[in-house]
This record gives sequence, structure tokens and C-alpha cells, in this order.
Amino acid sequence: MAGVNRMILMGHLGKDPEMRYMPDGTANASFSVATSESFKDKEGNKQERTEWHRVVLWGRIAEIAGEYLRKGSQAYIEGRIRTRKWTDKEGQERFTAEIVGDRLQLIGGRGSNTPEDKDSAPQHGGGSDDMGTPPMDDDGIPFITSAEILCQPRALLRRVRF
Repeated sequence: MAGVNRMILMGHLGKDPEMRYMPDGTANASFSVATSESFKDKEGNKQERTEWHRVVLWGRIAEIAGEYLRKGSQAYIEGRIRTRKWTDKEGQERFTAEIVGDRLQLIGGRGSNTPEDKDSAPQHGGGSDDMGTPPMDDDGIPFITSAEILCQPRALLRRVRF
């Protein structure tokens, strides 16, 4: 039986996405996303804990991230966890865990850093359109508000093909 490797994040970017392009022209975006949780400590005081997650996107979804996401942007990301081995400058083998995203939803609407000639539209992501949503043109930008996530969680399950 196959296992499940699925990660869902909703948080804020720690810095602008770092863009790279492979020799075949495939776009690659990498950035960190902060997620926070609130809890009460032993004394009943409210505390907040922040976790940082490294995210990697490929292809058209990476191009969208590079064009519209900036430090502080809020995003909803789905993907899988991948562990990667690399060698540091001192020759030591290191391991890192990262989320390879295949769905991206920009949260909160257009900010001042987005082009004015783009319209709002549903989310972008790979995969099938299993909810019957018509395909979106490539000029659309995937924005929703935080209220839509809370009020319409099934809307997040819709997929749009590229």
C-alpha cells in the first residue's frame, strides 16, 4: 500500500522568492514561509510559536510566484515533503527538508507590487479539474481572501489546469 506525503501551508513569506531557470528554461522559485500557532503556557499566558518552511516551486507556478509574491505576502501552498542531501562549503554532507509545491493560492488580494493590468481569478495548480471548474486563462492571478478560506473550505479543493 502506498503512503501519503501531502503538506498544506498557509503563512507569510520571509523574503522575496529566489528565481532560477534550468538549462531547458524551466522556472524554479524557492522561498521560506512562516507559519504560527498560538497556545497557552503552564501559567496560562498566551504564547506564539513560529515555524519556518522552505518551499520550492517549478514551472508556471514558479513563474507566478516570482511575479506576484513578495516578502510578507500571504500564501496557501500544497505540496509534498522532500528530503535532499547536499554538500556545504566545508565538504560536510547536509540534509534539508523542503516542500515541493504543486498548488499555490495568493491570499488577501492584489497588493501594490502586482501589475495593474491583471484580473483576479481562481487558484493555480497542477493536476486535474475534478470539480468541473472551467480552465483559467494564463493572465489570471490566483487571489482569495482569508474569509473565503474560513467560509468556503471546499473552494480550496478546486483545481485549475495550466
